[in-house]
Amino acid sequence: MATFISQETINAVQNSADIVSIIGEYTKLERRGSDWWGCCPFHNEKTASFHVEPDKKFYYCFGCHAGGDVIKFIMEQEKVSYSDAIATLAKRTGIEIKYTNGTPEKENPQLKIIEQYTELYERTASMFHYFLLETPQGKSALEYITSRGISLETIKKFKLGFAPIDRKWLKNFLLKKNFSNEFLLNSGLFSKKYPDVAFFSNRLMFPIFNRRGQVVALGGRQLSNDPNSRKYLNSGDLIQYKKGETLYAFNFAKKAIREAKKVIFCEGYMDCIAYHQCGIEYAVAPLGTALTEMQIKIIRPFVEEVLLSFDSDGAGQKATMRAILMLRKENITVRIIQLTGGKDPAEIMQKLGPQVLTNQVSNAILDSDFLLSRLGAEFPIDTPEGKTKASLVYFSYVDALQSDIQKESCLEQLCQAFNLKPEAVKRDFRNRNQARERLNSRQPLQSNQHKELKIDAELRSILVIIANLDKYKAVRTELLEYEFENLSASQLFNILEECFKNETLSLTSILNHCNEPELTNLITKVISLGEFKENNEDAIQDSIQMLKRRNLERKRDDIMSRIRKFNVNTSHDQKELEKLLEEKGTYYRLYTGAFELE
Repeated sequence: MATFISQETINAVQNSADIVSIIGEYTKLERRGSDWWGCCPFHNEKTASFHVEPDKKFYYCFGCHAGGDVIKFIMEQEKVSYSDAIATLAKRTGIEIKYTNGTPEKENPQLKIIEQYTELYERTASMFHYFLLETPQGKSALEYITSRGISLETIKKFKLGFAPIDRKWLKNFLLKKNFSNEFLLNSGLFSKKYPDVAFFSNRLMFPIFNRRGQVVALGGRQLSNDPNSRKYLNSGDLIQYKKGETLYAFNFAKKAIREAKKVIFCEGYMDCIAYHQCGIEYAVAPLGTALTEMQIKIIRPFVEEVLLSFDSDGAGQKATMRAILMLRKENITVRIIQLTGGKDPAEIMQKLGPQVLTNQVSNAILDSDFLLSRLGAEFPIDTPEGKTKASLVYFSYVDALQSDIQKESCLEQLCQAFNLKPEAVKRDFRNRNQARERLNSRQPLQSNQHKELKIDAELRSILVIIANLDKYKAVRTELLEYEFENLSASQLFNILEECFKNETLSLTSILNHCNEPELTNLITKVISLGEFKENNEDAIQDSIQMLKRRNLERKRDDIMSRIRKFNVNTSHDQKELEKLLEEKGTYYRLYTGAFELE
């Protein structure tokens, strides 16, 4: 017998759910008389055409013609079935779901899995929080976070925690809570190679929440200062969590964002937490290397202005420039917070007090002023070449502006800043592509300003794979075990991995993630020439075999170095030496075997 959610339950959900409040989580609504209006969350628009009638419990967009009740809205926004939308709203409003024959219908298996993994992360985060506050093991982590000026209240608000040093404790604990081995294997909490070993250990833990305040992922900061370990480890994309579609602390910030009509994008967890502790609660942090279009979409309906608070180093400046262009294309005003008196918001808060940080936020400057100041410092604007270079960079900003008045005003600002004639600037702006070509044609006459890339076997191998991206999935397992010595090759491999994990593996995505102009140009050149397109299978296999040999060579050389330095004084030393000699033999056989494979 078929089972359906009862009409009684459906009616109760429709009557109890506050359609204005629910839709207001996805787009900013303003009251006009008895109705509410806002920009449509289903399509991009600048003029509010999205209409909500609370009396009729109905919405309609006069732009894209989307419309329906609160159940339909959840179905469309969350991409779930009718029954799943009802279940979501019922849970939110505290309504018990009843069925036509008294038994529940079959649940959506994916939603059930998402719910189970969310529960797992909630439980894990709670245990880490307990370890931080209530156990001797968490003492060092607690001392560190409080030494950064973070209060106990803030620690509890953000549910900060400590992952114990014992890397097998978590698996044993969760098995006792009736989580299966198979379920935990795909959780992202354990090593893929060693499934009993926890991914996070001896780290200060930062739970990552979804917009409903549920823990869906984790980040961990190193406490040991181990140079061989990454400072931060973060959850990759999971069934319940997509890094590029999530903003850290948005669950805490969304009310303040709506009220202030602005948001701060900052570098990471600690920066964001410091802003919140200072009472600046509209701060969030992108989770990853760069701001994404989806993250902008989350805040777009609520804000008129975005403030950027990224680091002043090279990577931070590139992230700032990229974010400025993306936000301006969405017609969002952008200001830059210029931090002074400390390396980050937490240090400023701790050393100088919350008011100083608040003042620096209030004194944020327009992105155009920021760019002109930066370009003036970066290029020799006392020379024609320097002025040309600075102007061409600035033109990309002007291109992103969405009104002719803005464009003209910024070009005038450029003229004033660099003492340029308006006619010449407007002419070069109209013909900016030709201006770039003229500049580039003169570059060889100048001293070599760009570093030459060392295209060795490692870098060549990665270029082969980039030229044949459809083959990456088949070879990535072998590459994961390889440690690149060439920094450019290592950087490109990390970009490949990030794009693969985010399911955005494409040439465009790789180029967007690449911050080195020399690397970008090299990739473009290789692809354009089609250098590795012929006999690509052979080229890829040759590259993999070469990397394997290089890896074995390094391990062999390391063992030989250890043998040469070894002094035998005791029987124990003799055993250690024999062990090293055995390892040497093993790697020699593997090494010669690698050659034989050719």
